[in-house]
Parts: sequence; C-alpha cells; structure tokens
Amino acid sequence: MLSFLLRRLGQGLLVLVGVATVVFFLFNVLPGDPAALLAGQRSDVGTQAAIRADLGLDEPLPARLLGYLNDASPLGVHPRDSAGVARYGGVALLPLGGPRALVLKWPYLRRSFQSNQDVLTLLLGYFPGTLWLALAAMLLAAVGGVALGVAAALRPQSWLDRVLVTTSVLGISVPSFVAAILIAVTFGFYWSHWTGLSLTGQLYETDPFTGERQLVLRNLLLPAVALGVRPLAIIMQLTRSSMLDVLSQDYIRTARAKGLSPGRTVWRHALRNALNPVVTAVSGWLASLMAGAFFIEYIFNWKGLGTVTLRAVENLDFPVVMGATLFVAAIFVLVNIAVDMLYALLDPRVKIN
Repeated sequence: MLSFLLRRLGQGLLVLVGVATVVFFLFNVLPGDPAALLAGQRSDVGTQAAIRADLGLDEPLPARLLGYLNDASPLGVHPRDSAGVARYGGVALLPLGGPRALVLKWPYLRRSFQSNQDVLTLLLGYFPGTLWLALAAMLLAAVGGVALGVAAALRPQSWLDRVLVTTSVLGISVPSFVAAILIAVTFGFYWSHWTGLSLTGQLYETDPFTGERQLVLRNLLLPAVALGVRPLAIIMQLTRSSMLDVLSQDYIRTARAKGLSPGRTVWRHALRNALNPVVTAVSGWLASLMAGAFFIEYIFNWKGLGTVTLRAVENLDFPVVMGATLFVAAIFVLVNIAVDMLYALLDPRVKIN
C-alpha cells in the first residue's frame, strides 16, 4: 500500500508539472499585457517597463517557467540565509554550494498582480464556498441518484422506468451552465415569489441591523441543483444497471425463496453489493464538481474559486490563474488516489499492485 501511495504521488506530481507548463504557455500567448493594465492607459513606456521588470515579465519564458515551478514545488532551490528560507516558511535541508540550498517548504504560488495578496491565502479564503457548493451538489446527486436508480430497477420496462431513463438522458446531455441558466431564470426570477429564492446570494450573509453573519442555506439550493443535475443522472443510470445485474444473481433468488421480505432483500443484500460502482462515481465526481462549479458560481454570483479565477483571467492576473489551476489539479490527483484506495478497501477482489 505504501509503495502504491508513493508511486501515485510521484505520478501526480508529474501531472501537476504538466498542467503548470501547459497553462503557463497558454496564458503567455494570449493577447494583453498585465503591466500595461496595471499602469493604466496614460502611462508611458518607461513606467510599463519598470512594472514588467518588477513582476519578472521581462525574463525569457523558459526562465520564468522554471522559476515558477521552483517556487510552487514543495522542494525548491532557494537562498539558504535565514531571510531567504523564512520567505517560503521552509527549512533548509541540503546546502548546494554557494548561497543556495535545497529547501523543504509550503508551495509558494506568488502574489496577485492586482491586490498584491498571497495567492495561496487568497485561494484558501474562497475555497470554502466552492467546497460547500460541491458537497451539496454531490449529496443531492448521490441520494437522489441512488433512490431513483433503485426505483427504476425494481420496475424494469414500466412507465416509471421509461420516464426516469429518458429524463436521465436529458440530464446528461444538457451542459451544467445551460441547466444553471434555466434553473436560475425559472426558480430565482419568474417563480421567485413562490419559491422564495433569488438569483444571487451567499452562504453567509451579514444582517444589516445587527451586523451578525447568518447562515442562509436557501441560497445554496439553486446552485447545488444546477451543479448536481448531471451527476444525479449518471448515478441514477449506474445504480439502475448495477441493481438489475445484482437482482438477477442466484443469491438474491435464494434470499427470496427463504422468505425474506422484498424490502430486506433489496436494501440489505442487493443494494449493498450494487453500490461499488456508485461509490467510485460519487468519489470521483467530487473533484469534477469543484472544477465544474466555476461557471455555476459566475452565473449565481457565488463567492468561490470560480469567481476569483474568472476575475483574474479578465484582469490578466497570471499568479492567481496559475495558482487556481494547480489548486484544482492537486485536488483531482489527491481525490483519485483516495478513490483507488477506498475501492480496494470496499471490494476484496480489487488488489493494489
């Protein structure tokens, strides 16, 4: 297990290096100059050149990429004096000759061009909004998908089964941002006087009279539904297929022949053995939902990673874009490793080599 974990972590590190390289070059070939944007329209060439030099934008692309990877890596080569090591909050491990050493540190994602705030601190401040949105959407998709999948499997080829399968195909086909627009306009605008929901809102709102922060769960409902529609449809179809396969097994027929009630046969024996592919799908979808939440957050004006990332793209804030991309990619890697290990623990037939 330990060798598997170390090998997967090494592979994940290579994935993050590849993601950083691709996004770095894509961002640098886009039109626009961050220095000109920061200096303003009336600035002269000298001012823009000074800002470009201060941000390190005057260096060659390969040197800038290597410098960024060195800063973002947990192991980097930095000045070994106390000021150089303390800047990254790390510990000097191995002197490399001269003024530099191999330093073990927290990943340094640099500072925002716009706010001069540490990027990692900025992302961690917006991360809870995206996390709660993804968890709510995943809970809705898992509970609703399993329940509807079981209902469809218990009555195959019935009108209920046909309706649920057709609806699930529609849910898979419609992109999340299209579903979000339809849900927002319908339930947050036209029918808002019936639903009590609004187009925009945050998980925590400040009372204008008392100044207290209040948890407003109803603001989470529409974004979570919009984000959870597609995984709900997929989980429903997975549950239905898996349940149909399990219900045709010999031990289910034996349980029925022994006189077990239909409810106990389904919930205690059939569903438990049918949930393995569903657990894998649910675990894998969590990271995907965090990435897919970007456009959902923009539509509902939800404060999360998507909001800060799209704003950074508009303002050519390169460190925030790179930091958000690596942050989400790291979550993908860690969740996939955890899913593999969880699947092996749930199913004894799966071996980790």
